[in-house]
Amino acid sequence: MFSSFRNGLMILCLRHVNTAALGRSVTSPVPLSLAAPRYTEIRLNFSRLQCLFSPCTTMGDSSPRVLSIQSHVVSGYVGNKSATFPLQVLGFDVDAINSVQFSNHTGYGYWKGHVLAEQELVELAEGLAHNGLDRQYTHLLTGYNRSKSFLSHIANIVCELRKKNPGLIYLCDPVIGDIGRGVYVPQDLIEVYQKTIIPIANVVTPNQFELEILTGKPVKSIEDAWEATALLHNMGPRTVVVSSSELGNEDSLLCLGSMIVEGKRKKAMVTFPKLEGSYTGTGDLFSALFLAWMWRSGQDLKQSLEFTVATIQAILQQTIALKKGSKWPYLFLFYFNVKLIYISFSLENNDKSVFQNELKLIQGKSDIENPKVIYPAVLLE
Repeated sequence: MFSSFRNGLMILCLRHVNTAALGRSVTSPVPLSLAAPRYTEIRLNFSRLQCLFSPCTTMGDSSPRVLSIQSHVVSGYVGNKSATFPLQVLGFDVDAINSVQFSNHTGYGYWKGHVLAEQELVELAEGLAHNGLDRQYTHLLTGYNRSKSFLSHIANIVCELRKKNPGLIYLCDPVIGDIGRGVYVPQDLIEVYQKTIIPIANVVTPNQFELEILTGKPVKSIEDAWEATALLHNMGPRTVVVSSSELGNEDSLLCLGSMIVEGKRKKAMVTFPKLEGSYTGTGDLFSALFLAWMWRSGQDLKQSLEFTVATIQAILQQTIALKKGSKWPYLFLFYFNVKLIYISFSLENNDKSVFQNELKLIQGKSDIENPKVIYPAVLLE
C-alpha cells in the first residue's frame, strides 16, 4: 500500500494478490514473480471527514462541557475566573471566551484592558466550528458584556450550537446592574436581552434589580417576585432563578427559583443571612454552581438551590475569616521593614479593601465539592 495527497485528497493504493490461486495463506509471503499485482485507488476527502475524527467525537467521553462567554480579570475572581474553577471541580470541562479582559474588576476604581469585539467573537466561533469542536458542548453560559452587537451575536452562536446538539442547555446570567449601583452596562443591551436572548435561554438567573428591569415590574414583595418570574417564563425560559433579593428582613436575603415541568410550575425559596462586606463575582459564581448542580442532580430545583447557596455562603465565610485573620503576617513584617508594615496595616484597617474582599475560591475547594446545607430550600405550591 502507498499513499499520496492531491488537491486535499488522500489517495490510497492497495495492491491485491490472488493468494488462493497459488495455494498459499493470506499471511504467507508471495513472491512477486508468481503473482501480478493489481491496484485499487481509494480517494478520501479529509476536509469532509475531518469532523468525524475530531476529539469532540471520541467515543466514551461523556463529560459535560461548557462554553462560557463572560468577562475575565487577570487578578481576582469575577466572570470566567469565578465560574471556571467551580465548574471544573464539579466535573465539567470549560472552554472560555472572554467578553472583556481587564487587569482587575472595576470595583478597584482603576483598571486596564480591552473589550472583545463582535468580529473577534465571530472568528473564535468560526474556528471552533471549522474543527468540529463546537459539537461537544452540553451547556452554554453567558454573563457580563458591554456591546449590543456582541450580545446579539450570541443568539447566532446558540442557533449554531443547537443545530449540532439540540439538547444544549443555555443559562443566561443577564448582567445589567444591581440595587444601589443601578444599571452599569449600556442601556441598549436591555432590549437585546428582552427580545433576543431571554426567549432562547433555558435558564435565566437575574438578581432582584435585573428582574425588575427585564420585566418592567417593580418587585417590592415576595408575591411581586413570583409574578415577575412568571413574566420571564412567558418570554421563553423554563427555569428562572432570582439569585439574590432584599425581600427578607433586615438581616437576611432571599433566593427564589421557579421551574416549569410538564406544564406545571414548581417554586422554591431559600432564606440566608446577610454577611458583612461587599463581594464582587458572587453572581457569576451562583450561575456556574446552579448550572452544575442542576445537571448533577437531574434537574432537582430544590437541591440545586440548596447546594448553590450553601457553597457561596461557605466561600464568603472563608473570605471573611481570612480577611480578619490577615493581621498576623503584617505584624511579622514589622521587624523587618517599617515601610511594608505601614502598607499592610493600611490594607487591614480599611474595611472596604477591595483586594481582601476577593472571593477565596481555591481555599473553598472542599465546600464546592461537598456543600453542607445549613439553609434548606422551601418548596411552595
